[in-house]
Amino acid sequence: MTQPISRRQFIGTAAMAGAALSGTMNALAAASASPDSTQPDAIPIIDAHIHLFDNTRPVFSGYMGSQEYRALNKPSLPAMYAALARPVGIVGAIVVESSGWIDDNLWYLEQARDNPIMVGVSGSLDPSQPYFGRYLNHFHRDPLYRAIRSSRFYTTDASGKVALDPVQVANLKLLAQAGLALDTANPSMGLMQANVLLADAIPTLRIVMDHLPSFDPTPDGQAAYEDVVKEMAARPNIFVKLTEVYHPRLTDNVVVKDYGPLRARLECLFDAFGEDRVIFGSDYPNSYGVATIPEEVGLVKQFFSTKPRAQQEKYFWKNSAHVYQWIKRSPDQPTLA
Repeated sequence: MTQPISRRQFIGTAAMAGAALSGTMNALAAASASPDSTQPDAIPIIDAHIHLFDNTRPVFSGYMGSQEYRALNKPSLPAMYAALARPVGIVGAIVVESSGWIDDNLWYLEQARDNPIMVGVSGSLDPSQPYFGRYLNHFHRDPLYRAIRSSRFYTTDASGKVALDPVQVANLKLLAQAGLALDTANPSMGLMQANVLLADAIPTLRIVMDHLPSFDPTPDGQAAYEDVVKEMAARPNIFVKLTEVYHPRLTDNVVVKDYGPLRARLECLFDAFGEDRVIFGSDYPNSYGVATIPEEVGLVKQFFSTKPRAQQEKYFWKNSAHVYQWIKRSPDQPTLA
């Protein structure tokens, strides 16, 4: 049985050594490929969760991925990502905001427009602000603008009771009316409870709970976690990204690589939400130092290899097409029509 490794050990042993465009990763991708059309390797993949930034810009928001990626002191741009992603079958990606600056919405759109591998933008707009509707209308004119990410639409009182912010609910109704989706992260008990309330308040809003596999409940909190997962699963407008499956545990910063417990967590969430509400994403480059893109893809391919092809296609691209209604940009990208 493989032993858990720490992020530091991963960096010391991974064949990435300061260069994101590693030939070793391409070799790993090629080794994982299979000509069998019944396997997920033959299915095009849309990566519904990556981050872009450019620390060489005169105006820069400051986010630079994981601590290990930050140490490289380099941007994360579509062409750099594509060189890593295409060898493992990823043909398109959605950038999810990593900045609270309104101006960065335009930069995301510019990057997406200039790089056909980018099929959509989940931008940054604060629904607590009076300008929300105006900027929503402004950015929504671009067909690549498919969602926003916002997670502070609720309050918690001293007893821990969660309540929605009425101003933000009113603005998020505008998001639903525009046909756009809402990304929420990172998973916490408060946010998951708020997602349930928001799903009931705006049943037409497509809500995505990002990185749900990364939430590690304490033994005392296991029952409450299972209850809120059931509550989210009971709302048909809540979707989940099976992302950050590889992740450092909060207790000891160890990355578990054993397939057994990872498979069990994926199976639990897949059983809860079903084949129509699970979405793939790599979380690159926030995943740098935890797992390579070939490892991220390989893990979920292994999990879905025992499931029917129709379920594989839903996870790897069809569900994200339903949720984000992303734009086909190149011939190798699939389409629902």
